[in-house]
Formats: sequence, structure tokens, C-alpha cells
Amino acid sequence: MDGRERHLTAIKLLLNPDDIANRWHQKRWADLEALIEFAQKDAPLDLAQTDPALFRSLRAAITEYYIRGYGQFNLSQIKKIARQAT
Repeated sequence: MDGRERHLTAIKLLLNPDDIANRWHQKRWADLEALIEFAQKDAPLDLAQTDPALFRSLRAAITEYYIRGYGQFNLSQIKKIARQAT
């Protein structure tokens, strides 16, 4: 998965948080890895100027991500599992 695909996958999962559990059950580790990395970096600040509505949506989605407990995902473990699966 290239950088753009990872970015879009992370945004899609953040904006549709019910899909996160589905990806976990489907063992789509690369998708979860992209999501965790994006959430940890937070919404890109340049979006606040270029697309304020998207920035607000992403900030709210990242907050929801943490409220649902997904912040407990261990990125290094997910990366290890993803590398073993490929």
C-alpha cells in the first residue's frame, strides 16, 4: 500500500469507526497500521487553512477514536503482525 492509499484508508476508517472492528476481525493489519499512525500524528494542521471542514471532521473522528478505546492499539505489535502476515 502506497502513502496515498494509507492516508485515504486511515481517513475512511476514522470517519467510519464501526469499520475498525471489522478490519480487526478480517485481520487487515496494514489498514489498522495506517489508521494508528494517522491518529497518533493527529489531523494535518495545514488542513485548518485549506479545508477547515475536513480538519474539524478529522479532529472529531480522532477524538472518537480515543474515546472508543482504539488508542490502546499497540503500533509496534500491529506492525510486527502485519510483516509476518505478508
